[in-house]
Amino acid sequence: MELREALSQISEIRQQMARIEVFRGYRSMTVGFSGVAGLSAAVFQAQWVASPEIELGRYLSLWLIVAAASLTVAGTEIYWRARRAGPGLARQHTLLAVEQFLPSVVVGALLTLCIYRSAPHVAWMLPGLWALIYGLGIFASYRLLPRQVFWVGSFYVLCGCGCLLWGRGENVLSPWQMGISFGGGQFLGAAILYWTLERTDASSSIE
Repeated sequence: MELREALSQISEIRQQMARIEVFRGYRSMTVGFSGVAGLSAAVFQAQWVASPEIELGRYLSLWLIVAAASLTVAGTEIYWRARRAGPGLARQHTLLAVEQFLPSVVVGALLTLCIYRSAPHVAWMLPGLWALIYGLGIFASYRLLPRQVFWVGSFYVLCGCGCLLWGRGENVLSPWQMGISFGGGQFLGAAILYWTLERTDASSSIE
């Protein structure tokens, strides 16, 4: 019984330490890649999806491909770093980060499916809702990341509100909505990760 209690206490201590330590699995290169993908898709949308409110399936296919590519690249980076670190606190930290952010991805996917299948007339709201949900995911992971990431979450929330306020009429599913919110938000996140984590790591290794 005492051994079981001791192991349980050790596990709790490791979880607490994982919550306190800054998570370094997100890297500026992978986050920046998703920003490039977002801006590229926004440019491509203007050519490939001339009327997104009518061609909703094609519009969703484009942005789901961008989301899948971004998640795949980021997930591969996180998995590779966790595997390289081996079992221990680093892996615990990775699992905690994934658990905090993953619900927002699942909710966003389910919401998109529900609107596409049952309420396509409100699909104009999707860019704003995506940005708001993504921002909430960032805030959920906030304690594991540099405190400056707060501004990334705030940027997404503001963009989401802007898309909902001005995303109707001639702006319905306009490329600029996703280009600015997702592309701009990812570039901002990449800059913050580099400036607060990777730049200091590089300086420490040189010294």
